[in-house]
Amino acid sequence: MAWAGRDFDSADLEGISLVIVATEDGPLQARVAHAAQRRCLPVNVVDRPALSSFMMPAIVDRGPITVAISTAGTAPALARKLRAEIERALPATIGRLARFAEIFRDQVRRTLREPRARRLFWDRVFAGRAGELALAGDEIAARRELIRLLDHARNPSQPAAGMVHLVGAGPGDPGLLTLKAHHLLQHADVVVYDRLVSPEVLAMARHDAERLHVGRRRANHCMPQAEINDRLIALARAGKSVVRLKGGDPFVFGRGGEEIEALTAAGIAVEVVPGITAALGCAASARVPLTHRDHAQTCIFVAGHLKDGAVDLDWPMLARPRQTVVIYMGTGSLPAIARQMVEHGLPASTPVALFENGTTDQERRVVGTLATIERQAAQAALTGPALCVIGEVVGLALGKSREIRFENRIGLC
Repeated sequence: MAWAGRDFDSADLEGISLVIVATEDGPLQARVAHAAQRRCLPVNVVDRPALSSFMMPAIVDRGPITVAISTAGTAPALARKLRAEIERALPATIGRLARFAEIFRDQVRRTLREPRARRLFWDRVFAGRAGELALAGDEIAARRELIRLLDHARNPSQPAAGMVHLVGAGPGDPGLLTLKAHHLLQHADVVVYDRLVSPEVLAMARHDAERLHVGRRRANHCMPQAEINDRLIALARAGKSVVRLKGGDPFVFGRGGEEIEALTAAGIAVEVVPGITAALGCAASARVPLTHRDHAQTCIFVAGHLKDGAVDLDWPMLARPRQTVVIYMGTGSLPAIARQMVEHGLPASTPVALFENGTTDQERRVVGTLATIERQAAQAALTGPALCVIGEVVGLALGKSREIRFENRIGLC
């Protein structure tokens, strides 16, 4: 019963099973609450825990999973905050996992008669590949994996197969990591990461997860790509849940395509989780629109060097007007890039921005033109991973009539 009026009689509670009092009239609150308690009816008086026999919790609904948060009426705002944090932590598809487990519950009970064996089995399901596939909506593959786990539980002579997740770590700011990436890091047995992954993002991995660095720098690879592929396959075949963590997005100059080919050929289950690539992150941090109705109807992402280290690009296409060109891994080839763009028709006054360690607290920006950027980059002595953006859109946000150098996100003219 919801009561907001002043004319109250205890007889009004006849036939009522639940009472909620939503009025600011203190004496009325007390009369209704006491009358409800005499009739042994559950009663909640809004913001008056002393008069209430139960509290209304904040609810996280991931049907059929429901999480209720209560502070016993002491801090409803805190309950709402906790609800928001739990909503972020729980995958939106977690309900699929509960429904999936329900399908096999009786079969597992019949197969594994000891309660401890069943508990360990479900722990492996929820933390492993079967659970990951169910969350991803691939119920057929999840069923196959669960049946394989069940067979293994009866005859544990062969290790269950693992799974590899190619996960985009974003450009560096841990706040730009996706919820799904965070969830996978929390459940991974092994995290295989490169040098572009920021320490803050890596710290989000499960504390007891194995961390394997396979960092790469141009012409100085910590581990050859073929060896990385072999390591990922071996870890999955050993039954590990593997997160292959890549800076930016796995499929934007991240060699994710090469790795997924090798894993698929080896029969390893793979999932790809996209990330915010450096172009989007750096441009957003500097308020540079990569496209603009008046200045750029096209945006092109290009690698600044090819597989053999050469710079042999489609310069006539890149030098077209009214477009934005984003060059990854191009700082070492910057003189050739600037020269070719001018020789193929772009004005020497075209604005250019370089972003080092974009979106992080160590971000540095160097802004100039095709005519000046080589000298400015040399003066700035950039050492970290850098991104180059060429086009009129740079001038919209960072100015094009004067040279500006940014360090640690603070503009210094």
